[in-house]
Amino acid sequence: MRFLAKIVDKARLLNIHQILRFYYITDADAPLFSTLRQVETAIAAGATVVQYRNKSFSLKDMAEVEAVRKVCNTHNVPFIVNDHILLAKAVNADGVHLGQADDAGTLARRVLGPDAIIGISVSTPEELAKTDLSCCDYVGCGPVFATATKPDAHPVVGLAGLKTVVEKSPVPVVAIGGIDALNARSCFECGAAGVSVISCISRAEDPKAGAEALAKVCGCSHRPLVSGWNDEFGLIEKILALCPDSGGAVRVPPGDDAALLSPIQNPVITTDTQKEGVHFRRDWQAPDEIGQKAVAITFSDLAASYARPLALFVNLSVPSHMPDRDIEAIYQGISAGIKEYGGVLGGGNISSGSAFSMDLFAIGDGHPDIFPLRANARPGDGLYVTGPLGLARAGLDCLRKKEDRFPDLIRAFKYPKARFDAADVLASFGVACVMDISDGLAGDAVHIAAASVVSITFDSSLFHITPALKDYSAVCGVDPAWMMLAGGEDYQLLFACRPETFARIQSLIPEAFAVGHCGLFSGQFITNLPGDVMSYQHGGGNKPYL
Repeated sequence: MRFLAKIVDKARLLNIHQILRFYYITDADAPLFSTLRQVETAIAAGATVVQYRNKSFSLKDMAEVEAVRKVCNTHNVPFIVNDHILLAKAVNADGVHLGQADDAGTLARRVLGPDAIIGISVSTPEELAKTDLSCCDYVGCGPVFATATKPDAHPVVGLAGLKTVVEKSPVPVVAIGGIDALNARSCFECGAAGVSVISCISRAEDPKAGAEALAKVCGCSHRPLVSGWNDEFGLIEKILALCPDSGGAVRVPPGDDAALLSPIQNPVITTDTQKEGVHFRRDWQAPDEIGQKAVAITFSDLAASYARPLALFVNLSVPSHMPDRDIEAIYQGISAGIKEYGGVLGGGNISSGSAFSMDLFAIGDGHPDIFPLRANARPGDGLYVTGPLGLARAGLDCLRKKEDRFPDLIRAFKYPKARFDAADVLASFGVACVMDISDGLAGDAVHIAAASVVSITFDSSLFHITPALKDYSAVCGVDPAWMMLAGGEDYQLLFACRPETFARIQSLIPEAFAVGHCGLFSGQFITNLPGDVMSYQHGGGNKPYL
């Protein structure tokens, strides 16, 4: 299941309050301080978002824009373009900030997409009242104090004006205009989500000191400046040093044009792709967590096939702004995953790309006597799972909402387990219909029903709801059964067998439970699924299960 791509609740998705805290706007007219150096100074101090502002922008400035975007991306700082929607689109910016006279937010949203950060300037409560904020994530209010860096600025609104706009605005407000370390705190006391600054850095006698003083008021931490990766062979050497030594099935380890494997009696092969923004977000998951999860979900297919992991191959597409340290940390996670489940790193490839992604290719040795198939369910079989469901979906929702009261759920999302232990038990009982649950219980049950030509009926009265999911559902007002049906990425094993066989299996896998049963095909794969349970497909066709 890849359900990150269908989330469009922007305020929660982007954690907009945190992003707006220390908002730096570039100063194209600063006499002694280049735009790139301004951005580097602000980011090193702890800036949480950067806006590129250049009222006289022309194509000769593209190199400058791209350099600023790169340093922002390298440090995971959102990059916003002032006024120019098409420029923001052209450089793949994270969003755009518009003035009252600029193009409408609805147009910006249509051009930049559902995840773009869109802000708009507002000076007074009256202007706020007539501004369409339906497509905006935040408002920039000011000038709060007198400023010399914006000749066309409105009259000063003062702290009283800022407070009124904050009270009336349905979206977070960023204070702007004449702000520095001495008066920023008063803006926060008026309810501002963040402060936007220019000259206290770009025209300060000591820009570094000015930026650090402001960061302290904002509660932002210093970050060391790093560069994007630029040495393919050096990076490969670092990666190989992080991973387990080759051996076992891999007779010729990484380093040659190809790997030589020992003979495999029952070779089982699976692949997976992990793309940033679709399968994971680096602002939610640390690099090592991303790597370790990638191994678990790739190897989960082997577990569902009763195969033992032998070798993993990983191809990376790495954008130029991504630093070596992040790639190394991803491989530390990959190494941890391989050590947990067995096998070795057989090799891979690194290439440059516009976005970070991983293609994983795993080889396993299958069971000598049985290979489970989705097509092996029969009428009269019960449908069962090897453990809790809905936890990963709830954990994802916790990350979206910055809800930290349910660490077990967040951990379930970040650290799924490939159930080789359960697979061994199922294989010992000759269970012939198995698959792992990646698309959610409902979606994966459809796969079994379609392959086996049976109709499946769920029985939610049989569902085992963990205390953590029950508590989360009560707090957030969601149906836990819906979470179990529609969620995904739990990577438990879904299997069909005779009820008397399951009774014996459950004595060895006590957390396993029944979810329904298989019957003669009635024309519907699922006979009683709620209409609001939807499948997710990468082609964009989100639709009810049939």
